[in-house]
Amino acid sequence: MPRARSGVTTRHRHKKVLKLTKGHRATKHSLYRRAHESMLKSLSYSYQHRRERRGDMRRLWIARINAAARIDGLSYSRFIEGLGKAGVELDRKVLADLAVTDPPAFAQLVAVAKESTQQAND
Repeated sequence: MPRARSGVTTRHRHKKVLKLTKGHRATKHSLYRRAHESMLKSLSYSYQHRRERRGDMRRLWIARINAAARIDGLSYSRFIEGLGKAGVELDRKVLADLAVTDPPAFAQLVAVAKESTQQAND
């Protein structure tokens, strides 16, 4: 029985790695060993950054809500506290979208939050 050689399999594996590293600089896209190292790092970074993006978006939403709430004379923390006491269950993504696209509706929510915090303090 003849010896099995892995030339075709190896070439396919190498081509797959080189295709993934297309666009990397220097030899990291043309030499297999360097490309493989680069690919492992890039895939690791992309996995991590997909998770970090969620936190980035939440921070952006909070900044937008805070800016819009302060226009109506309320801080972010008091606004969120007031909405909680009023029983308004809107997430930060929706609140940030309202703050940007529909300021009058957001102003009504701020009024609801102010009213509920004043009732709780009385």
